[in-house]
Amino acid sequence: MSLIDDLRSDVKNTVTSIWSTRDGRVVPELDSLGLDNDRVELDAVFLYADLADSTELAIGTQQIASEVCKAYIAGATKLIKDNGGEVRSFDGDRVMGVFIEGSMNTDAVRCGVQITTFFHQILVPEFRNFYTTSLNGYNLTQTVGIDVSEVYVCRAGPRIDNDLIWIGRAPNIAAKLSGVRNGYSVLVTDAVYKSLLPEVLNDINTGQNVWSSLNVPQVAGYGLGYVCGTNAHWVF
Repeated sequence: MSLIDDLRSDVKNTVTSIWSTRDGRVVPELDSLGLDNDRVELDAVFLYADLADSTELAIGTQQIASEVCKAYIAGATKLIKDNGGEVRSFDGDRVMGVFIEGSMNTDAVRCGVQITTFFHQILVPEFRNFYTTSLNGYNLTQTVGIDVSEVYVCRAGPRIDNDLIWIGRAPNIAAKLSGVRNGYSVLVTDAVYKSLLPEVLNDINTGQNVWSSLNVPQVAGYGLGYVCGTNAHWVF
């Protein structure tokens, strides 16, 4: 059978086969899903933490870029897990966290603000203090995007090279929000914002709301309502 016949057969099987579907109670692991038409449905909050301008940094100073990305991904991963999330994807300088059940919206937002705090109060000062001149001209920043929705999770790819894929609004919108560079460090949809507890809505010292309603062209037209952003930094 030729390669084109293999591809045609694969697509036909995916289209015509009956799916095995079940509700999820935990964030799926790769081995928990079959390679056939097997999927898990769950409501989840998706957090994407994305390092900005890493291409310029990598072209200008590859060694430092690798260190910054490594430190950022490591820190974000620890904070996602510490806040009850699971890490299920890395994409260059970006990490995806998944939060389910309980106060998942608040947990994800708390994590997003902690990632921002870690980045600006720990990572950036450490690198700028060590590389006193090499980072001149580079704007070290990042954005965290967060959304919530129902998603389908299935396993895709050939038997020797496959991974989980996440199908639904939240992973796509969270990823788009993490790429927005509008001066805000954490961006959330109104579906997330409406479910937040006061502990992540208000400044711990003044009690004032730390969020602003924003116009974000990158996600306009998806029926999301408004997007809220914050630059809050919290001690943890």
